[in-house]
Amino acid sequence: MPTPAAPASPASPGDLLVDTHGRVHRDLRISLTDRCSLRCTYCMPEQGNEWLARSSILTLDEIEQIARVAAADGITTFRLTGGEPLLRPDIVEVVARLAAITGPDGRGVEIAMTTNGIRLREVLPGLIGAGLSRLNISLDTLRRDRFHELTRRDRLDDVLDGIAAAAESGLRPLKLNAVAMRDVNDDELADLVEFAIGHGAEMRFIEQMPLDAGHTWDRSRMVTQDEILAALAARWRLTAVPGRGGAPAARWLIDDGPTAVGVIASVTAPFCGDCDRLRLTADGQLRNCLFSTTEYDLVPILRSQEPAETGVDGSIDRMLRDCVRGKLPGHAINDPAFLQPARGMNAIGG
Repeated sequence: MPTPAAPASPASPGDLLVDTHGRVHRDLRISLTDRCSLRCTYCMPEQGNEWLARSSILTLDEIEQIARVAAADGITTFRLTGGEPLLRPDIVEVVARLAAITGPDGRGVEIAMTTNGIRLREVLPGLIGAGLSRLNISLDTLRRDRFHELTRRDRLDDVLDGIAAAAESGLRPLKLNAVAMRDVNDDELADLVEFAIGHGAEMRFIEQMPLDAGHTWDRSRMVTQDEILAALAARWRLTAVPGRGGAPAARWLIDDGPTAVGVIASVTAPFCGDCDRLRLTADGQLRNCLFSTTEYDLVPILRSQEPAETGVDGSIDRMLRDCVRGKLPGHAINDPAFLQPARGMNAIGG
């Protein structure tokens, strides 16, 4: 996709990344691969996936260079996503290199990761040693038959073992994510919360969004935030937690805490007004919104034999600012003219 033309940015390298709506950007989601060890029905088809060419995937050096510029511009959190980030052979080194980055104030950045948990027990000690700060693990169901049907893979034991390893590690906060789907797992919502509590984790439910590669999303199949809370309120007393800030999940204390449950209601209760996130795809495209139809291509900058007068870092900084400046007020999912992104979630990055 061609890079959108943009006028010169008045900001300078090292200035905060502020969009035209006053939102300061602190979070960069970095996708490491579009490949995954599962084939979740709401994300990608079982067969016929067109994977990114390996030559198009950013190298570790390229990721680090982008991350250093982003940190200098005020990004304080890097979340590693995919596809499945643990499929990347150099994942421990990725974490180590990014964790060594400091911002203008000399403080280190925070390294978070979203994973399906497969391979987690094997690599978790290395990840923690490299500087991993936080983990989110996807778990849509506790039932083996349902897991197999939903992910098209019989890997529930591997996921549960990864969650157990994370719980044993003491890495906190630990969060479990589930996409709530009507007539699929909506009868397990309370059970998933109980499971999370038993593993020292916080359960977070996500409204199903129009991000599947097949573009088959159906609003009627989505379980709304109100429905999720009603199901949980049948078992527990829920108290809203104030001070959400730019976090994607609204949170409720369970029976006065300390345990909480979160809901990411991107469709019925959008939080775009406080969004502080940018995304970098595995093939070097900057995105200012999960649902954006525009991408900003960093690859020519990174791989050019003739860098611009500002140098590679200066050109990366310029592209970051152009991307932020092009950010719309919201994702417009509820607008009749909404267009679903061409890429599926696995190719965009979580």
